Amino acid sequence: MAASCQPTYARTIFHVDMDAFFVSVEELFDPSLKGKAVVVGGQRNDRGVVSAASYEARKFGVHSAMPLRTAAKMCPHALFVDGHPERYRECSERVYHVIGTFSPQVEMASIDEAYLDMTGTERLHGPPLKAAHTLHERMKAETRLNCSVGIGTSRLIAKVSSAQAKPNGVLWIVPGEEARFLAPLEVREIPGVGKVMEKHLHELGIQKVGDLARFEESELEDRFGKWGLALAGKARGEDAGGWFDSEVGADITAKSISHEHTYNDDTADVLQLEATLIRLSEMVGRRLRESNFYARTIQLKLRYKDFTTITRAHSFPVPTQLDTEIFEQVRGLFRKNWKKGIPVRLLGVQASSFTTGTNQIDLLEATRQQRWKDALAAADRLRDKFGESSVGLASGLRGSFRERTHENPAGLRGRKKPK
Repeated sequence: MAASCQPTYARTIFHVDMDAFFVSVEELFDPSLKGKAVVVGGQRNDRGVVSAASYEARKFGVHSAMPLRTAAKMCPHALFVDGHPERYRECSERVYHVIGTFSPQVEMASIDEAYLDMTGTERLHGPPLKAAHTLHERMKAETRLNCSVGIGTSRLIAKVSSAQAKPNGVLWIVPGEEARFLAPLEVREIPGVGKVMEKHLHELGIQKVGDLARFEESELEDRFGKWGLALAGKARGEDAGGWFDSEVGADITAKSISHEHTYNDDTADVLQLEATLIRLSEMVGRRLRESNFYARTIQLKLRYKDFTTITRAHSFPVPTQLDTEIFEQVRGLFRKNWKKGIPVRLLGVQASSFTTGTNQIDLLEATRQQRWKDALAAADRLRDKFGESSVGLASGLRGSFRERTHENPAGLRGRKKPK
């Protein structure tokens, strides 16, 4: 039997991470922000959280998810900018277009980062480092934004190396050097290792990834179960569970979809509160339809001024993706559980227990639902064109608020949708 002449390629994964994406997009619209400490997400006295901070602001300890008021104290001279989600979606679309010319296997991990499987593309784009530099230059030319590119034999290595390449750099960890590259890094640099796990590892004397690699798998498994085995694999640079259970571009099904709103001033105005619930229900319904999900469970989140927080859930007999049905149920939960007259700080709506279809058998009800689906689909198309706040239920106008800037908005390109 003749030997195969088909070449064998080492697995090559790129992680493309846009540098300070939200800030960089704002700089395109206002060049005077360049080189300054900039905080995106709201004004310094707002109750919201930081969506992004420029590298100049980060030097003062400002980081994403930090309360805006805390950021103002840490960096008093910072410029605070309201987020503009429509701008970020538009720029993310351009980013997706650029990376899509390099590989058909693309996964947008969030609005500003993506994985590309570049295995076997050398004849088209050249060796990994050359391809990455070409992508790097084309990204700047076509979007006017900087990115960092990490290259490795796994998504984990690609992601960690892109972080080490920031800002505006390219780093390739050649095959066989994964463990050596990871060894001197802090264990928190491993994706999926949060503050709690970091504390547990430190208690075992594990400070660096190299320390972790020296532990026996069996001991890590005894202490942390399956996550311990995953940690052992990650210390070697492998996509060993946790964050990386699937191939690049594979269908990844979300477990829940949620939106919430924090009031700048606590309110006990029931009309205002219910109007906010309408707007949140619209935002959740929009993302359900975008993903072709139907939710069986709807959950209300309610937080009072003293930070006392309650959550209450309701399950539908037939799953839904309609704004009106979501609101009807979450309003019922709100009316049963809100202590009348007590000011509310935050409201949230979450959908979960997904399916990809309904089992509707009532013909009249099915017809009514179809009319709503058609109407909401038309509304979604208008939002795609003119922005999320361009259309909504009239009764929710009083609850209108600026869309929170976040990493996984509706309409994010490069996500596989269920068929």
